[in-house]
Amino acid sequence: MAKNQSRKPGRDVRGGTGKRVRKGASPARPYRKDASRHGYPRAATRKRSESMGASNLIEGRRACAEALDAHIPLKRALVAASAGERDRTLDELVVRIEQADVPVEYVARDRLDSRSSHGAHQGIMLEVEPFEYAALGDVIAAAGEGDALVLLLDHVTDEGNFGAIVRTAEVVGAAGVVVANARAARVGTAAYKTSAGAVLHVPIAQVPNLATAIEQLKDAGFWVGAATEHAHDDVWHAPLDGRICLVMGSEGSGVSPLVRKKCDFECKLPQRGRVESLNVAQAATALCYEWLRRAMSEEQDT
Repeated sequence: MAKNQSRKPGRDVRGGTGKRVRKGASPARPYRKDASRHGYPRAATRKRSESMGASNLIEGRRACAEALDAHIPLKRALVAASAGERDRTLDELVVRIEQADVPVEYVARDRLDSRSSHGAHQGIMLEVEPFEYAALGDVIAAAGEGDALVLLLDHVTDEGNFGAIVRTAEVVGAAGVVVANARAARVGTAAYKTSAGAVLHVPIAQVPNLATAIEQLKDAGFWVGAATEHAHDDVWHAPLDGRICLVMGSEGSGVSPLVRKKCDFECKLPQRGRVESLNVAQAATALCYEWLRRAMSEEQDT
């Protein structure tokens, strides 16, 4: 596995002028500036999620209040018109919703019943605006011309884990997150909550094929590393610096064989305890902070 190179031709990630190659590894791939052949726009048109199912509805008073606290983009509020449903708590919540400039529609209770997933709407539902996903070109454009981090999630399915990973990505300054458009968690109410609203601040791209996305990221100068327990190198000795796409696998099966073959290197987190491993969100946080540690160290040295 070749040592990761920065995007600047003739300069390695630690600020040297030579192209250092790890012993026994193939020559490092130089940064290719022909990524424009893929037609990446600087501001690609975003696409809306077409799903308008239960994942776009928040029901129950506490959940609705939390949605307001998390600044989730809301389309409208549906409030039971029946006098039996009204009380001070609900009235105060409606006032908050109106103050947030969210339209309020009073409807019959049976309309809420018919749309409720569990029948405990407590007289109120919020309809979430469809999330606007980025294009892969948006993520690449956000990476700019220097060292950068992109997270690619190989069919992470739990929305809570997904949201937590996006939160970490935003905190460490990642350029974006890439996910599959099928058999993977999407941005819903749980992701808004666990990300603490970070889904609104970091580009999240949906792609039809992760392997193809990896090739496009490579053409944009990224080295791709898979986080897997089968790796030989631990995180401390892996080339997890410079221009990196970090691949995190699904909760059940990890990084798929096809995606692993596309990666330039692999790494794992060392452990001494008896539990099998960290979950994918915790592992992503540890790995992202190792990338950030190295990036900040290099900035201090220059």
